[in-house]
Amino acid sequence: MPGAGRARPRLIYKEALVHLLVQSIGFGVAAGAVLALGAVGFTLQFGISNVLNISYGSLMSVGAFLGLFMLGLGLNIWLVMVIGGLAVGACSVVLNRGLITPLVRKGMAPFGLVIVTVSAGIVLEYVIVAVAGPATQTYGNRSGATLNFLGWTLTTAQVVIFAITVVLMLGLHLLLTRTQLGRAMRATSANRTLARSCGIATSRISDIAWFMSGTFCGMAGIALAITIESFDFTLGSIFLIPMIAAAVLGGVGQPYGAMIGGMVVGIVSSVSSAYWDPAYQSVVAFGIIIVMLLVRPRGLFGSATATRKLLA
Repeated sequence: MPGAGRARPRLIYKEALVHLLVQSIGFGVAAGAVLALGAVGFTLQFGISNVLNISYGSLMSVGAFLGLFMLGLGLNIWLVMVIGGLAVGACSVVLNRGLITPLVRKGMAPFGLVIVTVSAGIVLEYVIVAVAGPATQTYGNRSGATLNFLGWTLTTAQVVIFAITVVLMLGLHLLLTRTQLGRAMRATSANRTLARSCGIATSRISDIAWFMSGTFCGMAGIALAITIESFDFTLGSIFLIPMIAAAVLGGVGQPYGAMIGGMVVGIVSSVSSAYWDPAYQSVVAFGIIIVMLLVRPRGLFGSATATRKLLA
């Protein structure tokens, strides 16, 4: 029948669209895990220090190249991820102690601090160029076997990164809600002056926050380098926009919101790139930032205080 002949191609086309949607959601979950890892570190550091650290992306690149160096020494990729994260955490503390804190004590305005972090990020990138060169690099085939479930096609590396992210998120949740350190961090984030007057060593809490933030940052940089074919010194700077989008979506200063925001941005970007030009993924991230700031400036889970700190 002529009608049946026309219906079959339409049915095949619809099935192909559904299959593409399912696959892109799977890729988005995998990308969202990396985004969440980086966004949580970014928002944790901002929530404690009230400094919009644009050099965060460059620290991710440092983590990726440290991972490349350690892989050249023959270390296991997951051990590399841990060591690289801790190393970038130490670099983050040095950045705060050596550059940010002295300027804050001298009364530099928040906008001036943003310019300083942008400059620090550029310096870090060109230190990478001086040491490793401007050429693209690769971790090689570290993805492992291909797994199929729920209609998704993921690699072993993507599944492991997702599992690591979930474990780290649960650990952070327990730290913030069940420990004395977590309560001190939340008190410092809410009101640093009051926390200091209550006997909390806010400078030490700030160091811990920058270290944790840098550790998440370094691990995210290595995780990203594992999941893509090649990268260069601009890796983290390009990835910074989706991370900020995730942090704004979830609520700046809210680690739990950043987790969910990372997943949402990852899935939305992946689905949009499946049906649109992948080169416009950053446009999608910017669109999410703009819409959220127009509709709900404090984000899904953010407080008005954190939003005022960001807009200041």
